[in-house]
Amino acid sequence: MLQLRLDPESSLPLVDQIVGSVRQHIDDRLLRPGMRLPPIRGLAESHHISRFTAVEAYDRLVAAGYLQSRRGSGFYVAPRPASARREHQPGPVERAFDNAGVLQQSLEEGNGRLKVGVGWLPPEWLDEEGLRRNIRLLARRADTRVAGYGSVLGYAPLREQIGLRLAEIGIDAPAAQIVLTHGATQALDIIARTLLVAGDCVLVDDPGYWNLFANLRLQGIRLVGVPRTDDGPDPEALAVLLSEHRPKAFFTHSVLHNPTSGNLAPANAFRVLQLAEQHDFLIIEDDTYGDLHPGPATRFAQFDRFRQTIYVGSYSKTLSGALRVGFFAASPELTARLADVKIITCVSTSEFSERLVYQMLTEGPYRKFVDRVQGRLAGVTEQTLRLLERAGLAVDNEPKGGMFVWARIPGSADSTPLARQAADAGIMLSPGSIFRPQTQASPWLRFNVAYATDPRLERFLGEALGR
Repeated sequence: MLQLRLDPESSLPLVDQIVGSVRQHIDDRLLRPGMRLPPIRGLAESHHISRFTAVEAYDRLVAAGYLQSRRGSGFYVAPRPASARREHQPGPVERAFDNAGVLQQSLEEGNGRLKVGVGWLPPEWLDEEGLRRNIRLLARRADTRVAGYGSVLGYAPLREQIGLRLAEIGIDAPAAQIVLTHGATQALDIIARTLLVAGDCVLVDDPGYWNLFANLRLQGIRLVGVPRTDDGPDPEALAVLLSEHRPKAFFTHSVLHNPTSGNLAPANAFRVLQLAEQHDFLIIEDDTYGDLHPGPATRFAQFDRFRQTIYVGSYSKTLSGALRVGFFAASPELTARLADVKIITCVSTSEFSERLVYQMLTEGPYRKFVDRVQGRLAGVTEQTLRLLERAGLAVDNEPKGGMFVWARIPGSADSTPLARQAADAGIMLSPGSIFRPQTQASPWLRFNVAYATDPRLERFLGEALGR
């Protein structure tokens, strides 16, 4: 069934919304040449619009060359040359920033908004006093470089420390195969710039990391979603997709998946790695939230020795987002290629920030701090689950750690109207549609448990959902 996101309250006429949505479905190859669209009556009934609106939308799509009308049979997706697709596609910046409002709301300060939809911990949960103390200590050290550019790969002692920490979770990554970056975001950007060109196909989690989706769209990359289960990517669905597509890479979370908080199961990891080898694509493993997981967890890179994987990590979620210290680890050959792209795009990363992170990892109580955060998250997760249950939201799989609860609105096809209503009430929610590769409608929402216990959220949900 054709699922369109229509907003009767939008200033954009319904006909224009339908035409734009169908065109995007065709441009993104969710609808392929020869596929039959719903009949006019079916479209009108399923989306609660008039038949006249449906007729006008289909007529305009036929006139634009997107659909063909076959007398007595209905409307079908028309075969279209590449030049025609390019002519009608939105510009890359327009496509990439479909979800810009979410990030803008996330980063706004001092507006009193309750940010239940953000992807990080509140500043007061982090060790800001420890950061200030270590900054003062680092600034006083005679060997601290504050005027240079640093090295291409990043501060060597920190890379060695990261290698030791990766060894503790079963990943063999010498310092020479580790490159420091401005957070995981830059690591993913460097990987995409190095391995992909406009028009390439990549696999992504569905649902998955929406800011990555925007970055890839900006570069002209075609996204294909792999359904996510509680045990990781669905191997059977992945096998079917690989019979239709030839992806260059698969971008995925293994531990405390964003947004569902699910974790990769060993059997799932082995099967996905087998498919990666058979079909010759790389797995880009984003482990940004891994330090918040309470106990052992499965990662692709534990089994692979970087034959088919690139591993990405960050200290933004546990130490400070302001420091922007992340990293990736890859095979020696790929590390050299990726480092070249790093130096071309940013010259180097901040050695001062990298020295500060190294000092906090080696001279501060980092492990004890992370343990305390894990315990605190467990407590507010229980409170959040009870709150969402009282509000009438459903949680199919309770999280086993981390900061997210993935909940759905029973009987609803799209959580976006609720998120829009919340924004009017000064509450920032993250609707499920932004976590889907083509922003398809979704009944799900991502709740950050570190913010969700605020009474304003329960009061809003009770009023909005009639509980």
